[in-house]
Amino acid sequence: MSWNKYNLYNLAQRTRYPDHGRKTIFQQLWYAKRETRAYHGASLSEKRWRKLFKSVLPAADTATATQKPGDHPHAAALMYGDLERRLEIFLHRALFADSVESARQMIRHGKVRVDDKTLRYPSYLLEPGQLVSVDPHAIAMLRGKEGTELSYHPKPYSQPFHFLPDYIEVNYRTCEAILLREPISRPGRVEVPSPIPPEVHGLAHEYYVRKWR
Repeated sequence: MSWNKYNLYNLAQRTRYPDHGRKTIFQQLWYAKRETRAYHGASLSEKRWRKLFKSVLPAADTATATQKPGDHPHAAALMYGDLERRLEIFLHRALFADSVESARQMIRHGKVRVDDKTLRYPSYLLEPGQLVSVDPHAIAMLRGKEGTELSYHPKPYSQPFHFLPDYIEVNYRTCEAILLREPISRPGRVEVPSPIPPEVHGLAHEYYVRKWR
């Protein structure tokens, strides 16, 4: 999760996956696991990720009902839904940081407040309704001297990633954001942003179900 131009190029390439029909089922599952984990929560160990993994996914259009992964082809990405609540990832999704690594640095330097309390834990899991505020001078895309009006300068080539997920509300004038709810799936799409095709997420979910059942 970075707007570095080389990383953006690699992400664009990942949308064109080769045909793995000649590989064994395990090889296909492992490859899918590797690709999705490289993007979603790459800094987490498998041990920590296991505590967040959900073998049963939320159903389409609701975060309360459940379904099997095959019932809705786009829903498999919801296994990474809880990671979207991590403070470091939330800041990146809210467009306050050009990468998760940058967001992590902002948090550890005390530039981020949650419900008016400074937090230095990038792994903190936000609850719906919590208010996150960021020191404007810590946002790399905002430029200007202290006491003057800041101007926004987006990273080159990052325009395709300049969108706000439906589960986040942001006030860019005050540099504040709120997690409205957890991501859900909708007909034909899922709210968890990912450059990886749905079928690859499905294989990755099956890998973990088989591994940890």
